[in-house]
Amino acid sequence: MYALALIPVLVALFIAAIYARRARLKKLGDERLVKEQLLGFIAGRSTFKFILAGLALAVIIIGWANLQTGDKIEKVQRKGVDVVIALDVSKSMLATDVQPNRLTRAKQLILSLADKMQNDRVAFILFAGRSYLQVPLTVDYNTLKMMVQNASPDMVPTQGTVIGDAIDMAMQSFSQTERKYKSLIIISDGEDHDEHAIQKAKEASEAGVIIHTVGIGSPQGTTLTDPDTKAMKLDDNGQPVISKLNEEELRTLASEGHGTYNLLQNPNDVATRLAASLDAMEQRNFGTVEYSDFTSYFQFFLAAGFLLLLLEWLLPGASSKILKNNGRTA
Repeated sequence: MYALALIPVLVALFIAAIYARRARLKKLGDERLVKEQLLGFIAGRSTFKFILAGLALAVIIIGWANLQTGDKIEKVQRKGVDVVIALDVSKSMLATDVQPNRLTRAKQLILSLADKMQNDRVAFILFAGRSYLQVPLTVDYNTLKMMVQNASPDMVPTQGTVIGDAIDMAMQSFSQTERKYKSLIIISDGEDHDEHAIQKAKEASEAGVIIHTVGIGSPQGTTLTDPDTKAMKLDDNGQPVISKLNEEELRTLASEGHGTYNLLQNPNDVATRLAASLDAMEQRNFGTVEYSDFTSYFQFFLAAGFLLLLLEWLLPGASSKILKNNGRTA
């Protein structure tokens, strides 16, 4: 549907072309008299043909989107838990001590985990200096995957790593009436700038949330490169900034949250362990209504679009009488 943005662009170009044409005609003399001298000129015909072509393009684009309606509604009982995935997108996640970098490897983990989750409701949070809810609790894993693939440090204006804020956002995302069936997965290099994260993890655990943490990076760490200047980042003393995995912080968070800590090396292996941990939790039934059969209507829009194009093509741009006279002269 974004392609519909082409329509106003084409309208603007057409209007600009009309003004340019009028400017050229004025140079030849009175615009009305000049038009009368043009063989076969029909006032407004070019505009009408453009409207037909524009409508055809719009209708074809809508057909391309393949609008559908659900014909048969099937109620499916889902049994699972509510899972919030909090992904660290601070700039330290661009470090390359894990190839190709920490953030890319974290995305691979989430995508792999999504493939193993079937009935759980999942939400997605990005955090750095602040936290931002990207996907509320849903069973739409395709939306989750799309948002994960687009995640980057540029999406979070406030840099730093404040895990406590991510825990707060997760708590707001969960149902406030349930004291179980809830899990939070924090994926980070653990370079936390929040001294209250451990206390907030305790409070979340008391509210029935199981916290799992995944560490990305190496304890030895690596230097950071500014993505804009490609230069090595330096501290206030002119020394290279070293970003290290803080496993102690992440282990403590998992311990306080009665969950597990995993060092991310093989994304599929860690995803399997996390999925097993979620499956082992006490689960509840989610009553979900789904459309099982759909009717597509793209063919009607495409047919209408091609009919409009055919009409635009058959509609002469000049007077048919003049065209016949020109044919006899030739």
